[in-house]
Amino acid sequence: MSSTTPPGSDSESAETPDSAGSGALDPLTALLREVEGTPAPAAAADTPDSGLPLPPNESKGKRRKKLRKPKPRWLKVTAIVVALLLVLPTISFVNAMVTTQNLSFAERGAEWMRDNHLGGILNTVESWWLRNNKPKEGGEPDRAIEVPASGDVGPTSTVKVVAPHLPAPTNVQVPEGVTPVANEGVWQPVGPLVGGAQTMYTTQVRPDSVHTSILDGLVWIDPRLVTFEVFPGSEEPGGKWAKPAQVPMDRRLSLIAAFNGGFRMDDAKGGFYMDGVTQRPLRDGAASFVTYKDGSATVGQWGRDAVMTPEVTAVRQNLDLIIDNGGGPPNPGGVPAATAAPGALVPGLVDNVDGKWGATFGNKVYAWRSAVGVTANGALVYGYGDGLSSLSLANLMLRAGCVRAMQLDINTVWTTFNFYNATRYLDPTSVQGTKLLPESFKGANRYLSPDARDFVAIFARTL
Repeated sequence: MSSTTPPGSDSESAETPDSAGSGALDPLTALLREVEGTPAPAAAADTPDSGLPLPPNESKGKRRKKLRKPKPRWLKVTAIVVALLLVLPTISFVNAMVTTQNLSFAERGAEWMRDNHLGGILNTVESWWLRNNKPKEGGEPDRAIEVPASGDVGPTSTVKVVAPHLPAPTNVQVPEGVTPVANEGVWQPVGPLVGGAQTMYTTQVRPDSVHTSILDGLVWIDPRLVTFEVFPGSEEPGGKWAKPAQVPMDRRLSLIAAFNGGFRMDDAKGGFYMDGVTQRPLRDGAASFVTYKDGSATVGQWGRDAVMTPEVTAVRQNLDLIIDNGGGPPNPGGVPAATAAPGALVPGLVDNVDGKWGATFGNKVYAWRSAVGVTANGALVYGYGDGLSSLSLANLMLRAGCVRAMQLDINTVWTTFNFYNATRYLDPTSVQGTKLLPESFKGANRYLSPDARDFVAIFARTL
């Protein structure tokens, strides 16, 4: 008589690890198989030849749906790459947002976009916004022209004998067909006396005969009575410098003014040199603001009007000149005195040939712009304000007497000219700033704390 094992006996119901269903797996093994997409081994009940009845309300088809195919390796690799592409920019963006610098979150975001090859998108948005928010045409200014009070920075400003100085500038013509408001185009003294002579004069004028409600600012500076010094920013021009990104406390009593530098170096089409270090290679033919060991400064075409010598302390290049007199005088600081050829608009400026005068949103868009130039006798002139294209900016500097001039930075965020004055005698901690134009975006104390971009400080000269 043959021996048979009755159904349901212990020997038939015993399971080996390989025959156990997925429900019998330990939680860790089950989780690993779930992540990898590996199907669990089939239970005996899943085998068509088992002969065992299926549990109630369950079918073979329903049990088979629980099985998963392994995920292709290329899909896993793609998921990892996409995750990294998202994580790395996120880390970079967060780092840019928390970096300590004198920038708002919006400004930091814009700088991050330019640093990460998204400048084209930002430029398109800026161009669209500016073209749809053009400066007002017509009308009259809604404020009077006020001149900041002159200040006393210390002993160097009160000397009985008048030091050698340049003659006061002649008044600036208003645009054709415009009736001047009070003080428009009239140079008025501002800042301290040095050696008994006036260091600076300032005035405000309309940019053209169309944007007549806007007042733009001009400052005339005597290089024989002041010294010019370039300071690096914490972000621009890049690199590490011994000099701080602000005017240090021990220099503030002699500080009388400061103004912005040029474009970001990636957009400036030029180089940067300071204190023996070339941060970006200097380009022959580029518009250049140059300072010297004696504290004087000039504006010209690099390689023609200025070249590297042991006397050069800094060179800040930005695009090409917007006004040119073909070279030659004036000499830095107007010394020695020489007859300079008159300045004229540079050919191609109207059409921005080859993008020489900016590509961020073009030279024809009316916006906040700034410039620095040199007059026939060597005086420096800074001009800035709203409602300016590259062409009207050049015309503004021509009206102010410049024979050579270069465009500096643009947009409300980056254009600044502030006067500084100690509110307590001989107390550097009391130095406060005053905006040349009250509608300027940045605060009056800009450059008294670390700033993201390079700038030029003007100090009373010690005689």
